[in-house]
Amino acid sequence: MSRSALLVTHVGRPDVVEAAKQVARALGDAGFEVRVLAEEAAAVGLEGSRVVDTGGDAAAGAEIVIVLGGDGTFLRAAELARPTGTPLLGVNLGRVGFLAETEPEALPQTVGHLVRREYRVEERLTLDVVVRHDGAEVGRSWALNEASLEKVSRERVIEVELAVDGRPLTSFGCDGVLCATPTGSTAYAFSAGGPVVWPVVEALLVVPNSAHALFARPLVIAPDSVIAVRVADRGFDAVLCCDGRRTMRVPAGGRVEVRRGRAPVHVVRIHPTPFSDRLVAKFQLPVLGFRDRWRDATDGGLG
Repeated sequence: MSRSALLVTHVGRPDVVEAAKQVARALGDAGFEVRVLAEEAAAVGLEGSRVVDTGGDAAAGAEIVIVLGGDGTFLRAAELARPTGTPLLGVNLGRVGFLAETEPEALPQTVGHLVRREYRVEERLTLDVVVRHDGAEVGRSWALNEASLEKVSRERVIEVELAVDGRPLTSFGCDGVLCATPTGSTAYAFSAGGPVVWPVVEALLVVPNSAHALFARPLVIAPDSVIAVRVADRGFDAVLCCDGRRTMRVPAGGRVEVRRGRAPVHVVRIHPTPFSDRLVAKFQLPVLGFRDRWRDATDGGLG
């Protein structure tokens, strides 16, 4: 049976397009059917590839989705891969690239691992999100990184009430509230002061954003809990944004319910690099103690 791979590419950069062509040629030589999204086909220009429409079945039957770009491109590709459970492999051609597995200079080796099936697949927890108003459902979405409830107007704060598993917890005024996954803990939630959570940990995170309250610390909650964030009746409207891609209006009095997603996202891992090493590399963390770094600098200066 023919093997198949879907390429999702950041076509706005020539170097990324060239990398996509390199991957496609190598996969084609190995007997893969290479799929390209219709919206990217002209820019990538791969002869002999199968052009597919962007939709719920773009990755159906594919062995893998290969993402060439940064974390934004990865999140776009996750929308295509999640419905079919197809695993994603990220090639970091962006800046930080926390969701990516490999770097562009390792592309030939990476393709070799794929051809030989020398990889494992990790399951990443997602969020299912429902918005209700006056008791009726007015919208629903999902997120791999975070669902962020945010204020609409720069000069105003939103008043929210937070509950967990049907029990009220606290209320405060804020710029917003983020509900994040462990995968998303190094993204927006981290910037808002949330903890870094290892991807293998099953948990939900709640991170208030610029809250006007004495008790507004980030929370780590059981994975099967239900988080509810209600916008005050006499307050201002808010907007809900999932992974920075899918948005919906939340009117005053509206309620956002967040729970563990029914469908996870599957991520390909080739390298046995521990998550702690990835943190050090991506954030360029100092791993020497303060005194050791001072001693090395002094010794180097003495020559």
